[in-house]
Amino acid sequence: MIIQKMHDMGIRSEHAYIAAFASIGLSVASWVGSLKMEPGTGLARADRWGLFVGEWAPTFFGLGLALSHYEQQDGTLTGTVHPLREAG
Repeated sequence: MIIQKMHDMGIRSEHAYIAAFASIGLSVASWVGSLKMEPGTGLARADRWGLFVGEWAPTFFGLGLALSHYEQQDGTLTGTVHPLREAG
């Protein structure tokens, strides 16, 4: 299974989530960069660059969720869980 192999390689859900947020920033940067560094190519080209990089974020979020589920089953999820307080 791919998720298990990624986990065995040391890739954790936090890494995938960081990559997802970084790709959102990179998407905006590539859109702005295309507008400024490629004058005369138009807004459509900048939009294509932004969308191309922007499609990475959902993939990374999906990998993060899959890794998180695997870590929960494996017992290696590294988050602190606060106990629920009872209402009353």
